[in-house]
Amino acid sequence: MNTADHTRTALTWEQMMQMAPADLAKHGRIPLTIYDRPGDMFERLAREIADLIKTKNAVGEPTVLILPVGPKKHYPRLVEICNAERISWKNVTCFNMDEWMDWQCRLLPLDHPWSFKGYMHRNLYEKLDPDLRPLESNLFFPDPENMRFYSGWIAERGGADLCYGGFGYSGHIANNEPPFSRWWHVGLDDMRNSTTRILPLNDETLIAFSHRSAGGDTKMIPPMAVTIGMKDILSSKRLLLISDSGAWKQHTLRVLLMHEPTVDYPCTLAQEHPNCEVWVDRATAEPPSRIMNDS
Repeated sequence: MNTADHTRTALTWEQMMQMAPADLAKHGRIPLTIYDRPGDMFERLAREIADLIKTKNAVGEPTVLILPVGPKKHYPRLVEICNAERISWKNVTCFNMDEWMDWQCRLLPLDHPWSFKGYMHRNLYEKLDPDLRPLESNLFFPDPENMRFYSGWIAERGGADLCYGGFGYSGHIANNEPPFSRWWHVGLDDMRNSTTRILPLNDETLIAFSHRSAGGDTKMIPPMAVTIGMKDILSSKRLLLISDSGAWKQHTLRVLLMHEPTVDYPCTLAQEHPNCEVWVDRATAEPPSRIMNDS
């Protein structure tokens, strides 16, 4: 495991892409931890969430979380810890980051393999022992009907104590993707202040998910999403960005850490958060390869 302080340094694209993993933390604008074993990273994440809830419970304070479906490898361990240590979620409010929809912006059935709401119920909330589960009234999922209120609901609870998630190939957090168009423009301030909304998935995201989860069949991936905005994410008290995606995220990690904030990579706005960290495995920290494979 490798952790170091971050230093603000202007670098060329070539320097960013070819920098050795050992130098990323030194030059990055967000504190970085590199894990030799991805399992250690997800164990730490599960432990941090459990300890946050336990600490808040002990003083009678509510816990507010913004939760993703990705990363998700820590959820079984989080459930195991909470059940074993009797950590109650009764005073925990959970806001899901985003939800996929069909081409008509209709929500997917809960038993659909791409339903984020269905996934969270099956793999987190319903896995907790019945006496520890959060109240149904404290579970929030963005949808076309409530998106006008979703950001306000988070703000009314004082923002999230912890928001964590992955960062996408195209530089998105949640589904805050770079808005490419010949005809209309979204500036950096617009993205910074974005709230819950509907948007189409970029081609890059459709391809990435289809490659990893659908054998390359992009038609299997829902094309629309409703997502919390960057304002919601940046208003959280603590922000963690996590990846063990290896070559898929090597260049995005370097942009996230070292490029000036840009709407082309919305994740770079995380540099402005006062309590943000990035955790990755060693494969993701490696520089992008220039070698053309023979296969």
